[in-house]
Amino acid sequence: MADGVKVTFIGGPTVLLDVAGKRFLTDPTFSPAGTHETTPGRPLTKTEGPALSAEDVGPVDAVLLSHDQHADNLDPDGKRYVERALLTLTTPSGARRLGGTAQGLAPWHQLHIGPVSVTAVPARHGPKGSEDVVGEVIGFVLTGQGLPSVYVSGDNASLDVVRDVSRRLRKLDLAVLFAGAARTSLFDGAPLTLTSEDAAEAAQILRPRAVVPVHTRGWAHFSEGPDEVRKAFAGAGLGERLHVLEPGESAQLG
Repeated sequence: MADGVKVTFIGGPTVLLDVAGKRFLTDPTFSPAGTHETTPGRPLTKTEGPALSAEDVGPVDAVLLSHDQHADNLDPDGKRYVERALLTLTTPSGARRLGGTAQGLAPWHQLHIGPVSVTAVPARHGPKGSEDVVGEVIGFVLTGQGLPSVYVSGDNASLDVVRDVSRRLRKLDLAVLFAGAARTSLFDGAPLTLTSEDAAEAAQILRPRAVVPVHTRGWAHFSEGPDEVRKAFAGAGLGERLHVLEPGESAQLG
């Protein structure tokens, strides 16, 4: 994995990635535990505060925001962080809503941040047909000459999407998979992110050297936690690839 990637887990879906001297932050959630409205009348309950504050993290080269419309991916303090960020990459509709330095990327569009190429990739935040309800969501792939390749799934529940991403990747060093089988009253409680079993299958499809699961703790609607992920990966014979980080923990993978 070349010099590797330093991964720091902050909480929920929020991870700091250090790649080739560039810093990327996924879906900022810096608010304390409590109830946060996604839209009026649709509250989500946050059960853990972040292990690191926005001030602890400091500035990054880019925020990788899978979507802006749900509080468990962009809570109030996370939104304030985005307002000050040098650059936020997100969906085209999210960029219009956020304004400022937010830039929209449609799936398979790319831009360069120093030596790192950032490519937006598809994501489907729920069962088939959910797109009109939950709105646009994207994931990201980070690549570069002689650099490790990193997939950040975003809030994706579709293994078909994972297969599509895998077909376009020649190799993958690290997969950051948003799991937790998030469930709300939408779609009769169907999972809105990967279940633990789906995350293990995604790892079999992608064949990364390392997997870091996130989005498995910190919010009440995450229905499967780190233990379920460990069990699924062990059952699939992939336990040695799995790196479950505690909040605030860092790992140099590679």
